[in-house]
Amino acid sequence: MQQGLFITLEGSEGAGKSTQIDVIKTYLEKRQRKVECVREPGGTEIAEEIRTILKKSRTQEQMQDITEMLLMYAAREQLVHNFIKPSLNKGIDVICDRHDLSSIAYQGGGRGIPMEYLEAMRRMVLGSFHPNVTFLLDLDVNVGMQRVENRGGRDRFELAKMDFFLRVRETYLEFARKDPEHIIVIDASQPISKVSLDITSHLDKLLG
Repeated sequence: MQQGLFITLEGSEGAGKSTQIDVIKTYLEKRQRKVECVREPGGTEIAEEIRTILKKSRTQEQMQDITEMLLMYAAREQLVHNFIKPSLNKGIDVICDRHDLSSIAYQGGGRGIPMEYLEAMRRMVLGSFHPNVTFLLDLDVNVGMQRVENRGGRDRFELAKMDFFLRVRETYLEFARKDPEHIIVIDASQPISKVSLDITSHLDKLLG
């Protein structure tokens, strides 16, 4: 049986990942492929409970950066081993809203956790496992945060200061430059239809 494709979408807040996930899903299904969509953190019962802990803003006790990193990888362990890998082995394509590159950008770049800590966690949880392709939706931080403001109801991550998101974006782009074969940067400031076209054009090449 042919292995399914593992496709991830990354980007700072307000980049429009959810819209493009729907586009990719429709594109693949038109090619008669089976598709599942998941999100990180989340995607399984335990991982969703961890997501709730991570997203909730608190006033009595602040979450430590290392705690955040450990919880992210705990949720990722549950999702990858209990859902993503079994689905791929059945020939099902999996589209994931965020994956390991988010930890590099948010916990590494944004929070300032040393990259060697993240690499150690990555080796333990993922080993050599990685997406077939990652679409990085790149957007000016001010524009992205304005979109977040417009939709309201910020979570704990979205309440971070602007310099945090500037570091996140810089780290995303830095790692995209290191691995242009697997991380495809898409200009998310374009009209939605053009963003979709750029993504599906790359998928055309991937699928031959």
